[in-house]
Amino acid sequence: MTEQTLVLVKPDGVRRNLIGEVIARIERKGYSIVDLKFVQPNESLLREHYEEHVDKPFFPSLLEFMMSGPMVAIRVEGDRVVEGFRSLAGETNPTTAAPGTIRGDLGRDWGTAAIENVVHGSDSTLSAERELAIWFK
Repeated sequence: MTEQTLVLVKPDGVRRNLIGEVIARIERKGYSIVDLKFVQPNESLLREHYEEHVDKPFFPSLLEFMMSGPMVAIRVEGDRVVEGFRSLAGETNPTTAAPGTIRGDLGRDWGTAAIENVVHGSDSTLSAERELAIWFK
């Protein structure tokens, strides 16, 4: 079933020059890059993207981290791409993410509120549709 998902290369991934590595892994998996843009997110965009987390205690540090530098927003397409990219990305925490995954190989956990896990991927087709509409207006 062909679908689309949002992949974000977060500020830590951009700072560490991992954009090409992330794209290469997506393409090697057989998915297509449909659209891509370099973005400096503002608070409004991030509040809309993370609307379910706005009232949580970790939100201010998440907001600060996500606004700390530019990101790359990527529209990715392929069969079962939402599930497939999440598998490719690995567990959220890079310390426990499996070797061979983006987060397991490239992420860093500095023991701070903002774990540098390189990428975001939509968690469902419904989320993907909502998130793609936010980032690709």
